[in-house]
This record gives sequence, structure tokens and C-alpha cells, in this order.
Amino acid sequence: MKTIILGLAAATALTAGAASAQPYGYGRDWMPIERRMERIDFRIDQGIRSGQLTPREAYRLRDRFNRLVRLEARYSRNGLSNWERADLNRRFDALSVNVREARRDEDRRYGYNDYPRY
Repeated sequence: MKTIILGLAAATALTAGAASAQPYGYGRDWMPIERRMERIDFRIDQGIRSGQLTPREAYRLRDRFNRLVRLEARYSRNGLSNWERADLNRRFDALSVNVREARRDEDRRYGYNDYPRY
């Protein structure tokens, strides 16, 4: 019985140590910047394929996305500071909201009353 309790105590101590090993400021909802870039890029592509994004919206979002990628590359030359990481997260959050709004705003790929002719 004592060995079981001792084993559980050791497992609990190891688990608590692993949780505290996360860098400061990275919560449960934190996602690496590369993963966020992949997700936003995928959502823009998906909006283009489904027709939820007009060509103008897609161009504008893709341009903004590419500017953020270049900014991230410039920031990461010497390693990302906490301020730079927070700045990138804020900008990616705003872009993510813009993608969501553009995909849900009921603009159609073919314009108003201009449906494709088959």
C-alpha cells in the first residue's frame, strides 16, 4: 500500500513540475506562430474555394497575411522578444477576425445578381 501511495506522489510531483516548465505567459490557448500562420492561410484558401471570399477580399487578406509573414521574419532574426511575440499575436488575432468576417459577410464571388452562366 505504501508503495502505491509513494508511486502516486512521485507521479503527481512529476506532473506538477512539467506544468510549471512552460515559459511564462504561454497559457493553455497559446499556439506557436507557425501554426497560426498555417491555420489562417488554410482558412483563406478554403474561403476562396468555397466562394465565401470575393477575389478582392482574398487579395486584401492574402496581402495582409504576407506582410505579417515578412514582419515575423524580420522580428525573428535576433529571436523574438516578449513584446514582438505579443505584437505578432495581436496582429494575427486581428487578421483572424478579418478572415472570419469576410467569409461571413454574404459577399458572393460573382457579385450581386451576377451568377455564372453554364
